[in-house]
Amino acid sequence: MGSIISIKELNKKFAGHVALQDINLNIEQGEFVIILGPNGAGKTTLLKILETLVRPSSGSVEISGMELNRSALQIRKKIGAISHESYLYNDLTVEENLRFFGKMYGLSDDELTQRIQLLLEQMHLEHRCMDRVSTLSRGMKQRLSIARSLIHDPEIILMDEPYTGLDLQSACDLERLLLENSKKATVLMVTHDIDRAFCICDRIIILCDGKISSDIRQKDISSAEELKNIYTTIFDGGA
Repeated sequence: MGSIISIKELNKKFAGHVALQDINLNIEQGEFVIILGPNGAGKTTLLKILETLVRPSSGSVEISGMELNRSALQIRKKIGAISHESYLYNDLTVEENLRFFGKMYGLSDDELTQRIQLLLEQMHLEHRCMDRVSTLSRGMKQRLSIARSLIHDPEIILMDEPYTGLDLQSACDLERLLLENSKKATVLMVTHDIDRAFCICDRIIILCDGKISSDIRQKDISSAEELKNIYTTIFDGGA
């Protein structure tokens, strides 16, 4: 399989601050990649560039063979994003939110009905489908946000700390969904939860001061504890 994401000499600066520096990275189709690093390492900035929400200062990014700066609209249709923001409309019901976003991606009414039913069942929200989002708990909103990001069956799933606000059952539901979708989709997850992420990923990228410090295959590490030791060594050494 070829690279679905290709990044070459990527740099990003904000008002003189270097957020990303000389990033070179190829992600293969179907890979499940976790991105680790301390706050300020550039993890969220990298995801926002891939989501086409932030433009790089220099370098090139290709997604599904399309150049990021030239084909942002087409690229967005291939991506599902989960972040700290739910991007939900509080005055609409659970079902209305999913139908609204599905229409934005061009799904037909029949396709939407099937996808909505499936995702609500998977995220255990079917009993709240006619309730306004404003009445949902923080955890339920996060579950609905996950369903929103998957409504169009995206080729690429980008997640920034997706476990935030989820209880244990919801976190397990998310992992099950990710494992099911990772058979056909490419997944990039920013997380601090090494124990959970290690069990489901194929590859680990560690960012430090805007640079790739390590690029490791999960199969080459014996356990999450070994990964934690590698992580700690990198940043203790830097300190």
